[in-house]
Amino acid sequence: MKRGTIWILLTGLMVMSLVLASCTKSTTSSTITSNATSTSSTASATIPASTLTTSTTATTAVVTTTVTNTGHWWDSLGTPLYGGEITIAGTSNVVTFDPYNGTSYNCVAYSWLEQLFTDDWTMDPSVFAFQMSFRPPDYAGGCLAKSWEFTNPTTVTVHLRQGVHWQNLPPVNGREFTSADVLYHYDRMLGLGNGFTKVSPYWSTNPWVSCTSITAPDKYTVVFSWPGLNPESIAENMQQATLISCMEASEAVAQWGNVNDWHHAIGTGPFILTDFVPDSSLTMVKNQNYWGYDERYPQNQIPYVEGIHLLIVPNSDTALAALRTGKLDRGGCKIQQLQGVKTTNPELKVIMTRGAGMDVDPRDDTAPFNNINVRIALQKALNLPLIASTYYLGTADPTPQTLTTFDIKGWGWPYSMWPQSLKDEYSFDQAASKKLLADAGYANLHTYIACDSGGDMDLISIIQSQFAAVGITMDILSMDSASLNTYLLTAHKNTALAIRGTSLIGRNLAPLRVLTEFQTGDQVNYVMWNDPVFNAFAPAANAATSIDAIKAIDQQANEYVARNHIVISLCTTSSVGLCQPWLNGWTGQTQSFGNLSNTYLARFWIDQSVKKSLGH
Repeated sequence: MKRGTIWILLTGLMVMSLVLASCTKSTTSSTITSNATSTSSTASATIPASTLTTSTTATTAVVTTTVTNTGHWWDSLGTPLYGGEITIAGTSNVVTFDPYNGTSYNCVAYSWLEQLFTDDWTMDPSVFAFQMSFRPPDYAGGCLAKSWEFTNPTTVTVHLRQGVHWQNLPPVNGREFTSADVLYHYDRMLGLGNGFTKVSPYWSTNPWVSCTSITAPDKYTVVFSWPGLNPESIAENMQQATLISCMEASEAVAQWGNVNDWHHAIGTGPFILTDFVPDSSLTMVKNQNYWGYDERYPQNQIPYVEGIHLLIVPNSDTALAALRTGKLDRGGCKIQQLQGVKTTNPELKVIMTRGAGMDVDPRDDTAPFNNINVRIALQKALNLPLIASTYYLGTADPTPQTLTTFDIKGWGWPYSMWPQSLKDEYSFDQAASKKLLADAGYANLHTYIACDSGGDMDLISIIQSQFAAVGITMDILSMDSASLNTYLLTAHKNTALAIRGTSLIGRNLAPLRVLTEFQTGDQVNYVMWNDPVFNAFAPAANAATSIDAIKAIDQQANEYVARNHIVISLCTTSSVGLCQPWLNGWTGQTQSFGNLSNTYLARFWIDQSVKKSLGH
């Protein structure tokens, strides 16, 4: 995979520069010299001046833009059109609107709260399709950041866009976004100043806490200082698309104490939140004064659509029915449903995306799952090749995964490197499974699995059946997504097995980011793995001074996870993406749009003539 960083020899150490394309770039050129002391990424296209006004009332006029063929790959997607609305579905309620409160399940706050970095909208999908969470640095671009460079081995200087304004809502009232806003945000998240002395408890284990200082030498410049000389960890931290990177307005926090209430949702983004009904829907309208322009068509101010509707639909079958009847513009289905969808709705666009690994997650600090032989027995009870070939109709990969997905080449510990003795521990063998359970004193084990009621209950039934064949009786404890996340991640109430839509292994996140997942105290460590050996991997990787050293530590961590059977590996599946023929611009990027919804939902468009011709 092409690397998105420029490596420069500086005092004998490797220093990576974040050479990322800005949101407005058309090309980026780079020169590497042995005596260089800094590198930079800058926008090569001019952003039109802001047209900020005092009105936030959405218009209803449909404006069309005539665009001649440019010779670019995106010409085949058609000419962008203004007007219409996009309706999508989420599986769980939005539980917070404030980035201080950490990971917000089904959060769409990214539509109005923006980050410094985003995806490069001009990137050809044949080169990189943005269908995994990991973004190599050279495939990223600037959002609130216009350009950036390493000014010394541990310091990244970010130059902000000028003319970016907050949404014209009180108490911010459309003032310009400046470096003071970036300082305030990270001071609040990390307890670095501005009256904030403690890191948010939700971000206490996030790698951002290692940032030693953030300063603003002028109105449009922010300087980030990091410890050590680890280029990979700096890049992953600076670019991660999570709420810790989303900028909230200081005036809103000062007036209300926080921005938990949706009425206080104010950002710099392309959409303005106008209504929220818990467990039902969320509505946003176009920010008429948004600063952004389409990088593919720089004369086009975005967003193209007039609004976004998010419907909370916990049941996937209900969401699919809504998609089939034209009530949703984008969705998905189980692989088992795809042929039926193609038969009844041949007009729907289908995009297949390789997913992350799946897993069954035991409570590792509680008997009987604190016994590694019990965990091996659970693994050997599952016939993954059979599940892949029958239930997933040959579209899934039964190869057991470890921490980092094998799809990120050059990282992790690929299955081909595993010794045969370890492969045997992951192979289907009911007799061996029964013996391991009996020898551990659990010949007739009774347990339960906590799961999402809107998840893949058929798969859970298959797991239940295969466990039963080796003497494991497993009850099913189902609940809605928000309750499950609270049960597992916040309350830590689970004492047996669990399965979530988000896996803990086979992750396609940035390689260093996943090194914290089984750390003691990490929010997603709901298996409660507590081991100083694993706890040491992330600090060691962050302190490493070469990419080879980082990869070696990452490989050790992946091998450790595999050998200790921290979780039970399932198949790596493929996701089925579906969208209406009138929704344009989507080529499979980030199936849920979630963490970069400000980028994607602002740049998709609706062809209302096609929609009308199909009776919608």
